[in-house]
Amino acid sequence: MTTVVAAVIEWDGSILIGQRKRTGLHPLKWEFPGGKAEPNEAPAAALVRELEEELAIRARVEHEIMRYEYQYPGRPPILLIFYRVTEFTGEPKNLDFEQIAWVARGSLGDYDFLEGDAEFIRSY
Repeated sequence: MTTVVAAVIEWDGSILIGQRKRTGLHPLKWEFPGGKAEPNEAPAAALVRELEEELAIRARVEHEIMRYEYQYPGRPPILLIFYRVTEFTGEPKNLDFEQIAWVARGSLGDYDFLEGDAEFIRSY
């Protein structure tokens, strides 16, 4: 099963989210920054790597918030792991998204997120 890691990056009362590019899989859907762990890569290490690649930041991954399995139609199941991140070095730069945005926690439901993130948003 593929492990997918996601960062809930909190700063000054807001959470950083990214919108997928219009040309890729799930175009223009919003998501938490992160991505797939490589084989034999620890999930927290995968998240640090993904955040460097997507946002040019060096994150200190705190604790796991939630994990669950999800399966998109016609695709194999994935294990989604969400981590809290409140400390990082560097200024987040959009290196991989259509756009990024800092949003209030209570506003997450106003964005068209990936279906796999819905359970997390409902319970967060």
